Amino acid sequence: MGYFTIKNEAVSEFEEKKSVFIGHALRVCEESEARDFVNRIRGEHKEARHNVYAYIIGENMGIQRYSDDGEPQGTAGVPVLDAIKKNGVTDVAVVVTRYFGGVLLGKGGLVRAYSKAASDAIKEGEIVERVKGAPLTIDIEYDALGKLQYMFEQNGWFIEDTVYTDKVKVMTYCEADKIQEVSGKVTEALSGRCTISEGDPEYFFKNPEGKLSLK
Repeated sequence: MGYFTIKNEAVSEFEEKKSVFIGHALRVCEESEARDFVNRIRGEHKEARHNVYAYIIGENMGIQRYSDDGEPQGTAGVPVLDAIKKNGVTDVAVVVTRYFGGVLLGKGGLVRAYSKAASDAIKEGEIVERVKGAPLTIDIEYDALGKLQYMFEQNGWFIEDTVYTDKVKVMTYCEADKIQEVSGKVTEALSGRCTISEGDPEYFFKNPEGKLSLK
């Protein structure tokens, strides 16, 4: 099992009735990181009328905070929080900066503007899946390399690195719930002529093709 978050820090901007809305999004793992991010954006935009924020942290979305930062209650912080939820992501902090242009937007206008700014920033940050897994190192003889490479290709598995010494070390990242399956199939295909070592478990990014990466 995994969860969705964003991969990169991102910024988006648009203008609505002379007010400029700037959405900022960052992946965070701890509440202290989210607070630091909010303070950083506030420091960068001291002249702005509002720096509204919301963040959700935890695989179960257990930590949820928001602030209207002076906007009418329910028109800013909650829409930003809802944008995070609607995009199905967690471990995400969003700050929406507003430079007031002198024209009132009304409650509905504010809700739409803050929702759009937050959603745009989240999408700009690239929504990705994070899954728990571990690195696997497969030690084989040289004459087994072609068979192993073919097997990986046929199963849609990805080889992360190959090191050639007296033997061949093939390294891959594997989702936690597939480690046993991969190890079993490799061992069977090579008739036990391999040694498989499992590294420490950690979280990986998973792209649409199923490839895992640390960054």
